[in-house]
Amino acid sequence: MSGGIVKAIFDLKPGSGYKDSQGRYHFPVRYLEAARNSIGDWVLYREPRRNGGSQAYIAVACVANIEPDPELAGHYYATVTDYLEFPTPVPFKTDGRYAETGLRDVGDPRRVGREIHGRSIRLIPQEDFDEIVLAGLREPLDPANARRLSPDMLPLDIPWPMDPGFAGEPGFAETADRRVEQILLNRKVRDATFRLEVCRAYEDRCAVTGLRIINGGGRAEVQAAHIKPVAAGGPDVVQNGIALSATVHWLFDRHLISIDENHRLLVAHNRVPSELRNLFRPDSQGLHWPRDSRLMPTPVFLAYHREQFAGVH
Repeated sequence: MSGGIVKAIFDLKPGSGYKDSQGRYHFPVRYLEAARNSIGDWVLYREPRRNGGSQAYIAVACVANIEPDPELAGHYYATVTDYLEFPTPVPFKTDGRYAETGLRDVGDPRRVGREIHGRSIRLIPQEDFDEIVLAGLREPLDPANARRLSPDMLPLDIPWPMDPGFAGEPGFAETADRRVEQILLNRKVRDATFRLEVCRAYEDRCAVTGLRIINGGGRAEVQAAHIKPVAAGGPDVVQNGIALSATVHWLFDRHLISIDENHRLLVAHNRVPSELRNLFRPDSQGLHWPRDSRLMPTPVFLAYHREQFAGVH
């Protein structure tokens, strides 16, 4: 994490005319200086209320580089890596307190909208960033959830904001600044966050068998599988995930099963024993998918997995 005292917020409007994705942020030239100053650093994503947005901070990512839009003059793309959604979106305002110091300083709440109008990329103090990130990752970081989310995830020694004012406690900033980047890059934290979001989207049911099994400790037996592996550049987002039982996960990772363009199961019948195939949901029922269509697997990730499936048969 760079040594600056500020971080950037990227507003992400649902249904806007900008060509945003989980790997790129599209913006006009007036934000170029702020975006360039964020290269190599972490930024927050926030959804405004417009177009049905959640009016909450929803994710964090690291800005890798800035490139001109080859199709639209005066516009640019910020390429981002390590995109991580918050399982618990952080409200823009909680109990009358804005998450951004600059907005708390406005005084008159009626002027807050005007304060951020036309500021889709803006800067906040490091302390605000730390507090928002820790609040967004509250569930996977809570030691009480460690066993449920990941059997080998030990409680992490991190600063823990139990109330909105924690960022103002003595010594918080110096400790949190160092810890937050460690948290954001920690593979166990990212896996636990990914598992939480994927299992929640699939209601703890295996997409292939439809079974929902909860063990004695209250942990769902279903696992969160990456469709495009992290090692191959796959992101830790629900749309690159699918909930699978352990055995089905093993088959999926070895490309003995896959998903076609119509979200139907592909099976290497000559390599998958009939005893296992009998556990799969009948073709007439189809696979078990998230109720929210926005959480469905992204076609490009499924296409990547099918290519691997085809390559081993």
